Amino acid sequence: MAKDLLEPGLRHGHLASRFTEALLNGTDDGKSPDLSNFYVELLRETKKAEGGDLSIASRLLVAQAISLDGIFTEMARRASYNMREYPQAMEIFMRLALKAQAGSRATLAELAKLHQPREQTVRHVHVNEGGQAVIADQFHHHTGGQGNGTSTDQPHAQSSCRPPLPSPDPLGNGVPIPGDQRRETVPDARRER
Repeated sequence: MAKDLLEPGLRHGHLASRFTEALLNGTDDGKSPDLSNFYVELLRETKKAEGGDLSIASRLLVAQAISLDGIFTEMARRASYNMREYPQAMEIFMRLALKAQAGSRATLAELAKLHQPREQTVRHVHVNEGGQAVIADQFHHHTGGQGNGTSTDQPHAQSSCRPPLPSPDPLGNGVPIPGDQRRETVPDARRER
C-alpha cells in the first residue's frame, strides 16, 4: 500500500480530481471522472514521456506561459487604477505583475530549450611536462530526449588537439614558482654595458 501511495500518478491524480471538483462546481451527473480515471491518464502520459514524446510538457509550458501572461496583464491593469490614490496598492500590484511576467518569460525559455537541439562544448586541458598546456575543444550535439550519447561514443581529445601554448618561461615552467624556490636570475648583458 505504501508503494502505491508513493506512486506519483496516484498522488497527482488525486490532486487533479480535487481541482476538477471545483471546476465542475460539485455537479455529480455520473459523468465526472474519478480518481482511477485520472490515475490511468497520468500513467498514459508518463509512459509517453518515458518514450521520448514530450508533447505534454510542451502543452503544459505553453498553457502556463499564457496563464502567467494573463496574470501579468490583470495585475498591471489593477496597478494603473491605483496609481494616483493608492500608491502602495499600485506597488503591490506591479510587483505581482512583474513576477508573473518573469515567470512567463522563464517558462517560454524552457519551452524553447525543449524544442531546440543543444550543443555542448567540452574543453580538455592537458598539461604536459614543463607546464606546456594543450587545449582541445569538442562539440557534442544533443537533440534531446533519450538519444544522448554515452562517453564511449565520444572522440578522444587528442584527435583535435592544438599545438602546445608558448610558455612565458623559456625553460617551460608555466606554473608560477614560489618566491623562495626561484632560480637565480641571469644578468642581462645589456645592463652590464
